[in-house]
Amino acid sequence: MLAVYKKELRGYLTSMIGYVFIAFVLAIVGVYFTAYNLTSAYPEFGVTLSAVSFVFLIITPVLTMRILAEEKKQRTDQLLFTAPVSVWKIVCGKYLGMVTILFIPMAIICTYPLIMGKYGTISYPMAYTAIFGFFLMGCGNIAVGLFLSSITESQIIAAVLTFAVLFICNVIQGIESFIAQTASASLISILIMAVILCLIIYRMTKDTLVTIIAGLAMAGTAIGLFLWKSSLFEGAIQKFMEIFNITGHFDGFVGGVLDMSGIVYMVSIILIFVFLTVQSIQKRRWS
Repeated sequence: MLAVYKKELRGYLTSMIGYVFIAFVLAIVGVYFTAYNLTSAYPEFGVTLSAVSFVFLIITPVLTMRILAEEKKQRTDQLLFTAPVSVWKIVCGKYLGMVTILFIPMAIICTYPLIMGKYGTISYPMAYTAIFGFFLMGCGNIAVGLFLSSITESQIIAAVLTFAVLFICNVIQGIESFIAQTASASLISILIMAVILCLIIYRMTKDTLVTIIAGLAMAGTAIGLFLWKSSLFEGAIQKFMEIFNITGHFDGFVGGVLDMSGIVYMVSIILIFVFLTVQSIQKRRWS
């Protein structure tokens, strides 16, 4: 794992991608920091980080698009399948390499509250709690991009998919407001998601029978529960969509609260998508 980690880190630091990522994060945060905290003398640094959370939409695809898609296109991924190192260690090495690139601008950003302290009184615990949450959110976004890079051999498609998924996660609260909280609306939404899931299952397995059985099982379960107790479906789709609200779980950190539920959520996102990446590679390995 250490060899893979060093290789990826060296790859980012000997090319423009790593430096573009670091420079872009520092430039955006620096502009908002100057406008909010220095010029306007606003004492809460967490609000500044909340305002620049969109930066991950732009820069995460750039960082993650080549990590596995390029190897798949150039067929160098065959080395992954035959390497004596486990797939888990390879994926973790690549992931930690990207997290280290994220850590570099975050380490510099940690000096910003100290600069603010020279001009007034601020709450350092609140500021560094927000920075910690911002870093965790970035790690979660990178894990999502890592997985999406593993399912395609095109860097462009990987970047577009990563942007689209992260964009939906950022606007999920707005989407929730357009969906009625009635039980019937939730049932229709669940059936639509079941159809989408069936298409994904078919694409992965190419097995029509398995897809039909899975579709009937999901639809039958949903309709059966609706007929048994429709009240279970009231607002259910909103609660389900809230799972994907990555930015919303950062709000607690902005207020200076070391939110354990937020930490568990971010760590869960990281573990789930790293696990899915390993499974994606394993699937190609045994195909």
